[in-house]
Amino acid sequence: MINQFRNLNPINLLLLFAYTFFMRMAIFAELPSALQFEFLEPYAKFLIHIPIGEVLSPATNVFFAAIIIYVQAILFNRVINNHVLLTKPGYLPALLYITSASLFMPFLVLSPTLICNFLLIWIMDKFLKIGKSTTAIMPMFDIGMIIAIGTLIYFPFIVMLVMIWLTLLLYRSFDLREWLSGLVGFLTIFFFLAVYYYWNDSISMFYKIWLPLGNKFPSVFKINYDDYLVLVPVLVMLILASLQLRENFFRSFISTRKAFQMLFFMFLVGLVSFYTKPDFRLHHFLLCVPPGAVLLAYYFSNATKRWFYESLFLIFVVTIQYFLFV
Repeated sequence: MINQFRNLNPINLLLLFAYTFFMRMAIFAELPSALQFEFLEPYAKFLIHIPIGEVLSPATNVFFAAIIIYVQAILFNRVINNHVLLTKPGYLPALLYITSASLFMPFLVLSPTLICNFLLIWIMDKFLKIGKSTTAIMPMFDIGMIIAIGTLIYFPFIVMLVMIWLTLLLYRSFDLREWLSGLVGFLTIFFFLAVYYYWNDSISMFYKIWLPLGNKFPSVFKINYDDYLVLVPVLVMLILASLQLRENFFRSFISTRKAFQMLFFMFLVGLVSFYTKPDFRLHHFLLCVPPGAVLLAYYFSNATKRWFYESLFLIFVVTIQYFLFV
């Protein structure tokens, strides 16, 4: 299966579409009686209310979630191929994106983080272009606005602001205007939100939006380890990918090295940003799928022992299906 997606054969688009629904067999086989989908954070609903979650049946919810994952996978695949992050262009990034976005049952339904991944892929593309730009002021301003829009949808997305400065550290020498432009872009969106609150005599509530940023990072985690055994193949592949990347690191182009460093930081930021939402759900970790899928795709793009990497991917898929059904 891996060999099939190592090339740009157009038939792979149809195979990916079928594969997207194959990975969702478990939820289609036993649909929940009801599914809630909140498209915007409460403070954004004050500005605009979109009752999407109130009109979708569970079947429609899961169907549209699958379509969104497929579209995101194609967009994601295009970004990775355009920036030449793998040894050769193909559909491996899309394959690994769809697979990684099927790890847990909450990943299979509509959620704010699923919508935010459109923005995350867009941001990823803009970050990867930074090293080729003569100036980063306008791109960073745009990224700041995109992060602000994502924050209206899902508050922990605000932590992606850190990525602006981490990326600038990786790609460019210090320029105060570039460092501030992203923050200005972010504040531009929230300035209009603040004006709307003021017009409605609710400006005293505006400061409450930022209270979650003061949350303490939890020191104790209650984890049912049986629910996360599906991550064992993922960890194995991530370790193998890291070793492969380390072996090729200094033989790669400088832009490729910086790109993988940036994606590693993006993965970490997406992982730890859950603390800003005390009632976060498992679907939060969909934010880790785009950067994580790049690393997995890198391993399968460079692996040489076919019997091993095909078997490893098959174990990965079977493990996901097993835990989704049981």
